[in-house]
Order: sequence, then structure tokens, then C-alpha cells
Amino acid sequence: MTVKPSGRDSKISKIEESLADGRRVLEIEARAVQSLVDRLDAKFAKAVQLLVQCKGKVVVSGMGKSGLIGQKIAATLASTGTSSFFLHPAEGVHGDLGMLARRDALVAISNSPEGTRETDPRSKLRGITSSNE
Repeated sequence: MTVKPSGRDSKISKIEESLADGRRVLEIEARAVQSLVDRLDAKFAKAVQLLVQCKGKVVVSGMGKSGLIGQKIAATLASTGTSSFFLHPAEGVHGDLGMLARRDALVAISNSPEGTRETDPRSKLRGITSSNE
């Protein structure tokens, strides 16, 4: 004969189950973050220096999911005192590149190693140096 837990016992087991799930997720995420430690290299340091030394705005660009991440990065930078905004790459190549100035830093995010040439704002920049290293 199976005994069902009472209402109170059922609530407690659901709470314990939720806590166990939450702890499990945090452990997985902690391992994922820890695995990134060895991936930081000179390219990371160079990117940090470019952003720290930027005399203009930090302009973040990306398409699709990369764009959503870019919007979050631009918003976080702006909320912490760094002048920044998000530039959608399709809008950038159709006229919005005028918002960029020589002293700005462009952070172009792509999940593709080559990006999409037609919507890559870097392909249309004139007189503004860019680096993808």
C-alpha cells in the first residue's frame, strides 16, 4: 500500500526539490564560469584596454541572439556610466553609421566566425580604424 504525503509534507518535498534543483543549476553554472579562466588571453586584455581607453562612445552591434546580448551589454555599460548604445547591423549599413565617430569603439558580436558581410558595419566604415584581433 502506497501512502501519499499529506498536503504539508507535499509542500515541503516540493520546496526541497526546488532547492536541490537550484543548487544543481548553480553548480553547473559555476563549473562553466570556472572553465573560462584558462581561455582569457592577450586578446581579452587588448579588448579591455581598448574599451577603457575609449574617448568616445562604446557602440555594440550584433544580429539575432548576438544582437540581444549586445543590447544587454550596451545597456549595462550605459547604466554604469560608460557612454554606449546598440547599433543594429542592418540599420548601420543603411544609414545609421553616421552615429559613429572616430573616437568610438565598436564591439561587433557574432556567433559566426566570419559574420555576415552584408550587415557587418565594419565593412562600411571609412576613416575609422577597426581591429578584429
